Amino acid sequence: MKVYRHFEGIQRNENTVLTVGTFDGVHKGHQKIIQRLLDISNKENLRAVIVTMDPHPQITLQKKDKPPISLLTNINERIDAFRQFGINEVVVITFSYEFSQTPAEEFIRDYLYGKIGVKKMLVGYDHLFGKNRSGDSDLLGTLSKELNFEVERLDALVEQEIIISSTKIRNALTECNIELANDMLGYEYIVQGKVIRGDGRGKSIGVPTANIMLPDRHKLLPGNGVYLVSSIIEGQKYFGVSNVGTRPTFTNDTLPTVEVHFFELDKQIYDLDLNIAFMKYIRPEKKFGSIDDLISQINLDKIKALSLIN
Repeated sequence: MKVYRHFEGIQRNENTVLTVGTFDGVHKGHQKIIQRLLDISNKENLRAVIVTMDPHPQITLQKKDKPPISLLTNINERIDAFRQFGINEVVVITFSYEFSQTPAEEFIRDYLYGKIGVKKMLVGYDHLFGKNRSGDSDLLGTLSKELNFEVERLDALVEQEIIISSTKIRNALTECNIELANDMLGYEYIVQGKVIRGDGRGKSIGVPTANIMLPDRHKLLPGNGVYLVSSIIEGQKYFGVSNVGTRPTFTNDTLPTVEVHFFELDKQIYDLDLNIAFMKYIRPEKKFGSIDDLISQINLDKIKALSLIN
Protein backbone atom coordinates (compact mmCIF):
# COMPACT_ATOMS: atom_id res chain seq x y z
CA MET A 1 0.00 0.00 0.00
CA LYS A 2 1.26 3.46 -0.91
CA VAL A 3 0.55 6.31 1.50
CA TYR A 4 1.36 9.81 0.25
CA ARG A 5 1.68 12.73 2.61
CA HIS A 6 0.03 15.92 1.40
CA PHE A 7 0.33 15.07 -2.33
CA GLU A 8 4.09 14.51 -2.09
CA GLY A 9 5.29 11.65 -4.26
CA ILE A 10 2.05 10.80 -6.02
CA GLN A 11 2.26 11.04 -9.79
CA ARG A 12 -0.51 12.75 -11.68
CA ASN A 13 -2.61 10.32 -13.67
CA GLU A 14 -5.89 11.36 -15.26
CA ASN A 15 -7.02 7.73 -15.35
CA THR A 16 -7.95 7.89 -11.66
CA VAL A 17 -11.14 7.36 -9.72
CA LEU A 18 -11.00 9.01 -6.32
CA THR A 19 -13.02 9.93 -3.29
CA VAL A 20 -12.39 12.45 -0.53
CA GLY A 21 -13.40 12.34 3.11
CA THR A 22 -12.41 11.97 6.74
CA PHE A 23 -13.87 8.43 6.90
CA ASP A 24 -13.93 8.38 10.70
CA GLY A 25 -14.64 4.78 11.66
CA VAL A 26 -14.58 3.50 8.05
CA HIS A 27 -18.10 2.23 8.79
CA LYS A 28 -20.55 0.43 6.50
CA GLY A 29 -21.51 3.66 4.75
CA HIS A 30 -17.85 4.37 4.00
CA GLN A 31 -17.36 0.77 2.93
CA LYS A 32 -20.15 1.20 0.39
CA ILE A 33 -18.18 4.07 -1.17
CA ILE A 34 -14.92 2.09 -1.05
CA GLN A 35 -16.52 -0.91 -2.74
CA ARG A 36 -17.96 1.30 -5.47
CA LEU A 37 -14.52 2.91 -5.91
CA LEU A 38 -12.93 -0.51 -6.39
CA ASP A 39 -15.70 -1.69 -8.71
CA ILE A 40 -15.18 1.32 -11.00
CA SER A 41 -11.41 0.90 -10.79
CA ASN A 42 -11.62 -2.73 -11.92
CA LYS A 43 -14.30 -2.22 -14.54
CA GLU A 44 -12.80 0.89 -16.16
CA ASN A 45 -9.12 0.14 -15.47
CA LEU A 46 -8.65 3.29 -13.37
CA ARG A 47 -6.30 3.93 -10.47
CA ALA A 48 -8.27 3.99 -7.19
CA VAL A 49 -7.24 6.68 -4.68
CA ILE A 50 -8.68 7.77 -1.33
CA VAL A 51 -7.90 11.29 -0.13
CA THR A 52 -8.27 11.81 3.62
CA MET A 53 -7.09 14.26 6.29
CA ASP A 54 -4.96 14.25 9.42
CA PRO A 55 -5.53 15.77 11.89
CA HIS A 56 -9.29 15.47 11.58
CA PRO A 57 -10.69 18.87 10.50
CA GLN A 58 -12.81 19.08 13.66
CA ILE A 59 -9.63 18.96 15.74
CA THR A 60 -7.84 21.62 13.71
CA LEU A 61 -10.83 23.97 13.69
CA GLN A 62 -12.05 23.33 17.24
CA LYS A 63 -12.84 26.37 19.36
CA LYS A 64 -10.88 26.59 22.63
CA ASP A 65 -14.03 26.75 24.77
CA LYS A 66 -15.49 23.55 23.32
CA PRO A 67 -15.17 20.04 24.84
CA PRO A 68 -12.50 17.71 23.41
CA ILE A 69 -13.20 16.02 20.08
CA SER A 70 -13.60 12.24 20.27
CA LEU A 71 -13.04 10.11 17.16
CA LEU A 72 -13.62 6.49 16.21
CA THR A 73 -10.29 6.08 14.41
CA ASN A 74 -6.91 7.76 14.34
CA ILE A 75 -5.06 8.01 11.04
CA ASN A 76 -3.19 4.72 11.51
CA GLU A 77 -6.42 2.86 12.22
CA ARG A 78 -8.05 4.42 9.16
CA ILE A 79 -5.14 3.46 6.92
CA ASP A 80 -5.24 -0.10 8.32
CA ALA A 81 -8.94 -0.27 7.49
CA PHE A 82 -8.40 1.06 3.95
CA ARG A 83 -5.76 -1.62 3.44
CA GLN A 84 -8.05 -4.36 4.71
CA PHE A 85 -10.83 -3.24 2.37
CA GLY A 86 -8.53 -3.40 -0.66
CA ILE A 87 -7.30 0.17 -1.20
CA ASN A 88 -3.73 0.46 -2.50
CA GLU A 89 -3.19 4.24 -2.64
CA VAL A 90 -4.06 6.86 -0.02
CA VAL A 91 -3.26 10.57 0.07
CA VAL A 92 -3.18 12.01 3.61
CA ILE A 93 -3.60 15.78 3.61
CA THR A 94 -1.94 17.54 6.54
CA PHE A 95 -5.01 19.48 7.59
CA SER A 96 -3.65 22.71 9.04
CA TYR A 97 -5.61 25.90 9.62
CA GLU A 98 -3.89 27.36 6.56
CA PHE A 99 -5.03 24.48 4.39
CA SER A 100 -8.58 24.81 5.77
CA GLN A 101 -8.70 28.25 4.14
CA THR A 102 -8.26 26.75 0.65
CA PRO A 103 -11.29 27.74 -1.47
CA ALA A 104 -13.34 24.81 -2.72
CA GLU A 105 -12.65 25.54 -6.39
CA GLU A 106 -8.91 25.73 -5.78
CA PHE A 107 -8.99 22.42 -3.88
CA ILE A 108 -10.65 20.66 -6.81
CA ARG A 109 -8.79 22.40 -9.61
CA ASP A 110 -5.26 22.67 -8.20
CA TYR A 111 -5.04 19.71 -5.86
CA LEU A 112 -7.35 16.88 -6.92
CA TYR A 113 -7.26 17.58 -10.65
CA GLY A 114 -3.84 19.25 -10.83
CA LYS A 115 -1.77 17.01 -8.55
CA ILE A 116 -3.59 13.65 -8.59
CA GLY A 117 -5.63 13.69 -11.77
CA VAL A 118 -9.21 12.53 -11.93
CA LYS A 119 -11.41 10.75 -14.43
CA LYS A 120 -14.21 10.04 -12.00
CA MET A 121 -14.98 11.31 -8.48
CA LEU A 122 -17.23 9.64 -5.92
CA VAL A 123 -18.90 11.70 -3.21
CA GLY A 124 -21.16 10.78 -0.33
CA TYR A 125 -24.72 12.04 0.02
CA ASP A 126 -23.73 14.87 2.41
CA HIS A 127 -20.26 15.72 1.09
CA LEU A 128 -19.14 19.36 1.27
CA PHE A 129 -15.56 20.59 0.91
CA GLY A 130 -13.25 23.58 0.80
CA LYS A 131 -13.13 26.71 2.95
CA ASN A 132 -16.24 26.95 5.14
CA ARG A 133 -17.46 23.76 3.41
CA SER A 134 -18.62 25.92 0.53
CA GLY A 135 -18.01 23.32 -2.16
CA ASP A 136 -21.26 21.62 -3.14
CA SER A 137 -22.79 19.59 -5.95
CA ASP A 138 -23.33 22.69 -8.10
CA LEU A 139 -19.65 23.62 -8.01
CA LEU A 140 -18.62 20.02 -8.65
CA GLY A 141 -20.97 19.89 -11.61
CA THR A 142 -19.51 23.05 -13.11
CA LEU A 143 -15.88 22.00 -12.62
CA SER A 144 -16.46 18.44 -13.82
CA LYS A 145 -17.74 19.75 -17.15
CA GLU A 146 -14.87 22.20 -17.49
CA LEU A 147 -12.15 19.72 -16.51
CA ASN A 148 -13.75 16.70 -18.16
CA PHE A 149 -14.33 14.31 -15.25
CA GLU A 150 -17.43 12.55 -14.00
CA VAL A 151 -19.04 12.90 -10.58
CA GLU A 152 -21.06 10.11 -8.97
CA ARG A 153 -22.97 10.80 -5.78
CA LEU A 154 -23.88 7.84 -3.59
CA ASP A 155 -26.97 7.72 -1.42
CA ALA A 156 -26.73 7.25 2.32
CA LEU A 157 -26.64 3.68 3.58
CA VAL A 158 -29.86 2.99 5.47
CA GLU A 159 -30.35 -0.13 7.59
CA GLN A 160 -33.50 -0.72 9.64
CA GLU A 161 -34.57 2.85 8.88
CA ILE A 162 -31.34 4.26 10.36
CA ILE A 163 -28.86 6.27 8.28
CA ILE A 164 -25.46 4.91 9.28
CA SER A 165 -23.11 7.70 10.34
CA SER A 166 -20.01 8.25 12.46
CA THR A 167 -22.06 10.40 14.85
CA LYS A 168 -24.58 7.63 15.49
CA ILE A 169 -21.76 5.16 16.13
CA ARG A 170 -20.10 7.53 18.60
CA ASN A 171 -23.40 7.91 20.43
CA ALA A 172 -23.89 4.13 20.59
CA LEU A 173 -20.39 3.64 22.01
CA THR A 174 -20.87 6.34 24.63
CA GLU A 175 -24.12 4.65 25.69
CA CYS A 176 -22.31 1.26 26.03
CA ASN A 177 -24.33 -0.13 23.11
CA ILE A 178 -21.33 -1.92 21.62
CA GLU A 179 -23.51 -4.36 19.66
CA LEU A 180 -25.26 -1.53 17.78
CA ALA A 181 -21.96 0.28 17.19
CA ASN A 182 -20.36 -2.89 15.80
CA ASP A 183 -23.36 -3.52 13.58
CA MET A 184 -23.08 -0.05 12.03
CA LEU A 185 -19.30 -0.35 11.73
CA GLY A 186 -19.46 -3.76 10.09
CA TYR A 187 -16.67 -4.99 12.37
CA GLU A 188 -15.80 -5.04 16.07
CA TYR A 189 -14.74 -1.67 17.47
CA ILE A 190 -10.98 -1.52 17.94
CA VAL A 191 -8.90 0.30 20.53
CA GLN A 192 -5.18 0.29 19.75
CA GLY A 193 -2.59 0.76 22.46
CA LYS A 194 0.65 -0.35 24.08
CA VAL A 195 0.72 -2.63 27.11
CA ILE A 196 2.39 -0.74 29.95
CA ARG A 197 3.25 -1.59 33.55
CA GLY A 198 0.59 -0.77 36.09
CA ASP A 199 0.62 -0.98 39.86
CA GLY A 200 0.45 -4.80 39.82
CA ARG A 201 -2.78 -4.83 41.81
CA GLY A 202 -4.55 -7.25 39.48
CA LYS A 203 -1.75 -9.79 39.63
CA SER A 204 -1.66 -9.57 43.43
CA ILE A 205 -5.31 -10.71 43.63
CA GLY A 206 -4.87 -13.46 41.04
CA VAL A 207 -6.33 -11.54 38.10
CA PRO A 208 -3.41 -10.14 36.07
CA THR A 209 -4.42 -7.34 33.76
CA ALA A 210 -2.84 -5.63 30.78
CA ASN A 211 -2.90 -1.85 31.14
CA ILE A 212 -3.39 -0.24 27.73
CA MET A 213 -1.81 3.15 26.99
CA LEU A 214 -3.71 4.91 24.23
CA PRO A 215 -1.58 6.65 21.58
CA ASP A 216 -4.20 9.30 20.80
CA ARG A 217 -6.08 11.42 23.35
CA HIS A 218 -8.89 11.93 20.85
CA LYS A 219 -9.67 8.20 20.64
CA LEU A 220 -13.23 7.53 21.77
CA LEU A 221 -13.51 4.79 24.39
CA PRO A 222 -16.72 2.83 24.87
CA GLY A 223 -18.76 3.99 27.85
CA ASN A 224 -17.51 2.93 31.29
CA GLY A 225 -18.17 -0.72 31.97
CA VAL A 226 -16.98 -4.29 31.57
CA TYR A 227 -16.80 -5.86 28.10
CA LEU A 228 -15.97 -9.12 26.40
CA VAL A 229 -12.95 -8.40 24.19
CA SER A 230 -10.43 -10.23 22.06
CA SER A 231 -6.95 -9.57 20.70
CA ILE A 232 -4.42 -11.24 18.44
CA ILE A 233 -1.22 -11.72 20.46
CA GLU A 234 1.79 -13.11 18.62
CA GLY A 235 -0.45 -14.73 16.03
CA GLN A 236 -2.94 -16.29 18.46
CA LYS A 237 -6.41 -15.03 19.37
CA TYR A 238 -7.12 -14.54 23.06
CA PHE A 239 -10.41 -13.59 24.67
CA GLY A 240 -10.74 -11.60 27.85
CA VAL A 241 -12.72 -9.08 29.86
CA SER A 242 -11.89 -5.39 29.77
CA ASN A 243 -12.76 -2.73 32.29
CA VAL A 244 -13.15 0.72 30.80
CA GLY A 245 -13.42 3.40 33.44
CA THR A 246 -11.93 5.04 36.49
CA ARG A 247 -11.45 1.97 38.75
CA PRO A 248 -13.51 3.49 41.61
CA THR A 249 -12.74 0.62 44.00
CA PHE A 250 -9.09 1.70 44.09
CA THR A 251 -8.79 5.26 42.75
CA ASN A 252 -10.41 8.66 42.56
CA ASP A 253 -9.40 9.09 38.93
CA THR A 254 -11.62 11.08 36.60
CA LEU A 255 -10.13 10.03 33.25
CA PRO A 256 -11.06 6.55 32.02
CA THR A 257 -8.44 3.86 31.46
CA VAL A 258 -8.49 0.48 29.70
CA GLU A 259 -7.47 -2.74 31.46
CA VAL A 260 -7.79 -6.25 30.03
CA HIS A 261 -7.69 -9.61 31.78
CA PHE A 262 -6.95 -12.19 29.08
CA PHE A 263 -8.07 -15.77 29.55
CA GLU A 264 -5.47 -18.56 29.32
CA LEU A 265 -2.65 -16.11 28.60
CA ASP A 266 0.61 -17.15 30.23
CA LYS A 267 3.26 -14.93 28.68
CA GLN A 268 4.91 -11.55 29.13
CA ILE A 269 3.24 -8.91 26.95
CA TYR A 270 4.67 -5.63 28.27
CA ASP A 271 5.44 -3.11 25.48
CA LEU A 272 3.40 -5.01 22.89
CA ASP A 273 1.10 -2.96 20.66
CA LEU A 274 -2.33 -4.56 20.73
CA ASN A 275 -5.64 -4.13 18.97
CA ILE A 276 -8.39 -4.68 21.52
CA ALA A 277 -11.66 -5.67 19.80
CA PHE A 278 -14.77 -4.88 21.85
CA MET A 279 -17.36 -7.60 21.31
CA LYS A 280 -20.10 -7.54 23.96
CA TYR A 281 -21.14 -5.36 26.90
CA ILE A 282 -21.31 -7.28 30.19
CA ARG A 283 -22.14 -4.80 32.98
CA PRO A 284 -21.60 -1.24 34.29
CA GLU A 285 -18.46 -0.33 36.19
CA LYS A 286 -19.07 -0.11 39.94
CA LYS A 287 -17.30 0.43 43.23
CA PHE A 288 -16.92 -2.61 45.47
CA GLY A 289 -16.85 -2.61 49.27
CA SER A 290 -14.05 -5.16 49.51
CA ILE A 291 -11.43 -7.00 47.47
CA ASP A 292 -13.34 -10.25 48.01
CA ASP A 293 -16.47 -8.69 46.48
CA LEU A 294 -14.43 -7.55 43.50
CA ILE A 295 -12.89 -10.99 42.99
CA SER A 296 -16.32 -12.64 43.17
CA GLN A 297 -17.67 -10.26 40.55
CA ILE A 298 -14.67 -10.81 38.27
CA ASN A 299 -15.33 -14.57 38.42
CA LEU A 300 -18.97 -13.94 37.47
CA ASP A 301 -17.80 -11.69 34.63
CA LYS A 302 -15.55 -14.49 33.34
CA ILE A 303 -18.43 -16.98 33.45
CA LYS A 304 -20.64 -14.54 31.54
CA ALA A 305 -17.89 -13.81 29.00
CA LEU A 306 -17.18 -17.50 28.39
CA SER A 307 -20.89 -18.16 27.84
CA LEU A 308 -20.96 -15.35 25.26
CA ILE A 309 -17.92 -16.82 23.50
CA ASN A 310 -19.52 -20.25 23.37
